[in-house]
Amino acid sequence: MNVLICGGSGFLGSALTKSLIADSHNVFTLTRGSRAPKGAQAIRWDAKTTNGWGHLINEMDVVINLAGKSLSTWPWTTATKQAFHDSRITPGFLLVQAIQAATRRPGIFVQASGINYYGLHGDIAEESTPPADDYLAQLAVQWENVTQSLDDLGLRRVILRTAPVLGKGGLLPLISLPVRLFIGGPLGAGKQAMPWIHINDWVGAARHLMADENARGAYNLIAPTPTSNAEFNKTLAEVLHRPYWFPTPAFLLRNVLGEMSVTVLDGRFSSPKRLLESGYKYQFSRLKEALLDLLA
Repeated sequence: MNVLICGGSGFLGSALTKSLIADSHNVFTLTRGSRAPKGAQAIRWDAKTTNGWGHLINEMDVVINLAGKSLSTWPWTTATKQAFHDSRITPGFLLVQAIQAATRRPGIFVQASGINYYGLHGDIAEESTPPADDYLAQLAVQWENVTQSLDDLGLRRVILRTAPVLGKGGLLPLISLPVRLFIGGPLGAGKQAMPWIHINDWVGAARHLMADENARGAYNLIAPTPTSNAEFNKTLAEVLHRPYWFPTPAFLLRNVLGEMSVTVLDGRFSSPKRLLESGYKYQFSRLKEALLDLLA
């Protein structure tokens, strides 16, 4: 297959590219520079128009949109929040524009989204759970909706509502730093959900859904075992052979992180109901197994 990835140079895009190339697929990456993951072909774009690359859509079997500035960027200033929005909406709009103009359209479109779609509070969320109205949820809604018109063109659109992905890159080095420095413990009350998925399962689930002709719509890419923040940090301390100390006060995190503190002090438990029903088999369904694989 010919696969075009927007956002292919990031942590997730690089891992997915490596997997696809290993199976002899041709991967093309939209980039504003000249670099692409090893084995992929870089396609220059200005992230503002379809000029110079839009015609290549005619040759693609799959288009994957992973573009979006990391929410770990701090602090959340007005300019940063605008960048969160623009880095998600503009690429999606341009991909839709290019596909609408194509004479031969891809059969599959994969759209990134976030598990925060369901909000930060409430019962266990499934894919049928409606979106919340807080900032992060509405950002995810807009991210998904920018490519919704592709459904009417007959493309099989798959939406990946992704939990924080654990890998040797990404967020794990940052998350594990306090524990490594012997100051690890629960954040705030510690009862809030700590969603996660191993990088191998994120790649495996994405490819599973790409291959499943019946897969369309939203899927929660999250480990099937619900994990609280306290459980996550306690397991992390155990794997790293570090002490598990007292909690970090919520007021301190709010003062330091500002609005971004909701990402560590709040969290809703979610279930990968549709992914499990599709027949996907997890490599790492439990946190300790995942952390041992990545850190031991």
